Amino acid sequence: MTKKIAVVIVAAGSGSRFGDPIPKQYHLLGGKPLLRHCIESFAKLVPLEMIRVIYNPDHRDRYDDAMNGLSLPEPIAGGLTRQQSVLNGLRSLEDENPDYVLIHDAARPGISDDVILRVVNALSEHSGAIPTLPVMDTIKQAGHSGFIEKTIPRAQLHRAQTPQGFHFATILKAHKQFEGLEFTDDAALLEQLGLDVICVEGDVANDKVTRPDDMDRAHDRLYTGSKLKKEDKKMIREEFRVGTGFDVHRFAPGDHCILCGVSVPHTARLDGHSDADVGLHTLTDALLGAIGAGDIGQHFPPSDMKWKGAASDQFVYHAVKLIRERGGRIINADITLICEHPKIGPHTKVMREKVSEILGIDVDRVNVKATTTERLGFTGREEGIAAQAVVSIALPVE
Repeated sequence: MTKKIAVVIVAAGSGSRFGDPIPKQYHLLGGKPLLRHCIESFAKLVPLEMIRVIYNPDHRDRYDDAMNGLSLPEPIAGGLTRQQSVLNGLRSLEDENPDYVLIHDAARPGISDDVILRVVNALSEHSGAIPTLPVMDTIKQAGHSGFIEKTIPRAQLHRAQTPQGFHFATILKAHKQFEGLEFTDDAALLEQLGLDVICVEGDVANDKVTRPDDMDRAHDRLYTGSKLKKEDKKMIREEFRVGTGFDVHRFAPGDHCILCGVSVPHTARLDGHSDADVGLHTLTDALLGAIGAGDIGQHFPPSDMKWKGAASDQFVYHAVKLIRERGGRIINADITLICEHPKIGPHTKVMREKVSEILGIDVDRVNVKATTTERLGFTGREEGIAAQAVVSIALPVE
């Protein structure tokens, strides 16, 4: 007997931990939003009419763009919590009355046919099934003081993934019973009821995208993962681009300079319409240059009083956003500050950390260094600071 299977994809979150105004489920991976990757994976095994997307109505325009060309049922508005959002999705399927339902997070675009089938097949003998991965690291339990209290044996510890699969009537009843309470995942509701939930083999490619640098790992898995057929790999291509930037700011009376997002004590400040962060200004120009998007003055004109005294990290965030909207990823950034004083060396570590945070890439992909002009020119006369930057990015090619 063929089982009737439905899918609930939870995509109503704001992605606050992702640190970007664009919710992560709408960020592009290989030219497609994460949400669409998920839908297309399930659509190979489940009819589109049995897929329900739980979304935030405030994101309707982004949702419509992501679903362009797909004939999906009307999306379901999410609730204040993930559990309420899932319940809304399950209730929308009551008329369909499927045998099984798979509940999946839209931030897991690397779901494979094998994992889906393992979950579904396990439901013939169990009330629920979830893909998991064994915990490989040693686990320590620490108290409030931060001191280790004990080591937890890891042999029976697993990292839970999605889709989590259940008998539809069972999970719907459980969600209704515990409505208003909050659990860490859907399997926890069945655990609370004493029902059996089996672990099946997960896949590292199915890890959740939580931080911007997770996008790079997801990208690498998409482009090199074993789940891609040979002919698919030939169709997926990238082009690599380099952008450069250069900027100068003169000194003015003050007691510190803002450089690469860090306050550096000095006998003067840098003069400019914004906070005059010459390091982040040149980085912004390099990012914009890599995608042919002009320069910082075109996006943030100094004649606009809106940017008077503004923190320069928002200029970089804007450039990063433009790159991500095109499905691109930042590979690395190298910034050189040119001055006699202040001394940059003692601050480069925190500068690199700040820039890596803004760009959403690992700190070992960011370099900040300094040099002098051997007392020559305006920097040699300590009239100001110059900076240059080079960045490399990758963009998908259709």
